[in-house]
Formats: sequence, structure tokens, C-alpha cells
Amino acid sequence: MVVELKENERIDDLQRNGYQIIQNPQQFCFGMDAVLLSGFVHVKRGEVVLDMGTGTGIIPLLIAAKTQASQIFAIEIQKESADMARRSVRLNHLEKKIEIVTGDLKEADQFFDAASFDVITCNPPYMIGQHGLQNPDAPKAIARHEILCTLEDVVRTAAKLLRTGGQFCMVHRPFRLAEILTVMTKYRLEPKRMRLVYPYADKEPNMVLIEGCRGGRPRMTVEKPLIIFKAPNVYTDEICDTYGF
Repeated sequence: MVVELKENERIDDLQRNGYQIIQNPQQFCFGMDAVLLSGFVHVKRGEVVLDMGTGTGIIPLLIAAKTQASQIFAIEIQKESADMARRSVRLNHLEKKIEIVTGDLKEADQFFDAASFDVITCNPPYMIGQHGLQNPDAPKAIARHEILCTLEDVVRTAAKLLRTGGQFCMVHRPFRLAEILTVMTKYRLEPKRMRLVYPYADKEPNMVLIEGCRGGRPRMTVEKPLIIFKAPNVYTDEICDTYGF
């Protein structure tokens, strides 16, 4: 299928099922955090998934490639990113499986019914407030800073839209881990599984992958560390597998 590319856009290979994604490097391109989240989440055959703040749709595309989800929805507030995501869905002939909604995740309950999802994923903005911001309206700033939504907005919305027993999976930064656990517990998304991500085995973790269960009982499994590099610019075998190399 021929899909129109706009100025500065390019098509990148996702190394999975021949799928491709449209991106604009002058706005925002997906990073390793999104790929790792797609590898961390467990989606069973026939389940319905929502990705909140989907950007250009990387997580829905990878979940479609890696799982047997029956339907994948995604919501994105930035019109340009949502448009790119929608065109990537068409590029990969996934219109019957993935639906992109342009809207604010804080108001996602206006687009979707309560308790209607089995799995919800989110790669939210990590940074608090205005620290270090040059242009609060820039797509990169919106993706990285809590300008349009906060951690609590994300968790509260996920709790509304997940069925009882449904899974919420998120990637975030370890320096906010205490806050993450507190907010998830507040909204009855009981933390069940966590994995810390390290750039090198001898460095501090720079990402955390976490899963919560709607209405679950208290008990959390901490999985073995995930190491990115075994040498400079050389990925570990697990990262190569996650990327599909």
C-alpha cells in the first residue's frame, strides 16, 4: 500500500513481521523504552488492549506483531503524531486490528467504556514539571515532561478502563519508583511484577518496567535485571531478541 509521507517523515523497519513505522525525527522518534515495554507486557490470545499516549503508534504495532491480541486501541493527544500512527496502521494493513483515537488520555472514558480492557500499556512522560524545558509546546517536550498529563492521570485513567483482574503495564524512571507504587496502590492497581533495566551490569538502573493488576492481592515479583549492553555499542542477547535482530 502506498501511504503519503509528509515533510521530514521517513519509514523505519520494525524487524517484526515486516512491519514498518512512519516517524519524523524532527518531532519525536520512539526509543528503547517503548520496545522494552512491548517485550515486558503479557497479552493473551483474544485480549483487548489499550495503549495510552501512543505517540506514533510504536507499542500497538509491536504488540500486534508479538501477540495474538484480538483488538488494539490507542489514544494520542497530539494530532500530528496520531495522524502518523494512523498512516502506519494503514501501511501495515492493520486497520481491522488497530484503531488510533485522537484525544486526551485524561478524558479516555469519553471514548471507551469503563472496565472494557484486558491490558493497558503506557510509556508516559517521565520528567516532573517545567525543569529544563525550552519549548513546552514542542512534541519532544510533551513526550518527556508532564505537561499534558501526570503520573496520577495515567494511573487513574487506567484503573477506570481496566476490567477487574486486568493488567496495567508501564515503563518509567527508577527515581520515581516510590511515587509509582504509591499511586498504583491508591487506585487499586496492585503492583504484581517489576523489572529494573540497567545500561551496563555495573551501572545504576535507568528504567523500570512495572505491571499492576486491577483489584489484585498484594504480592509482587521482582524479576531478574535486564542489561542493555554487554560492551560499548554491543547489545546483550536478550535485547537483540526483544528487538528481533
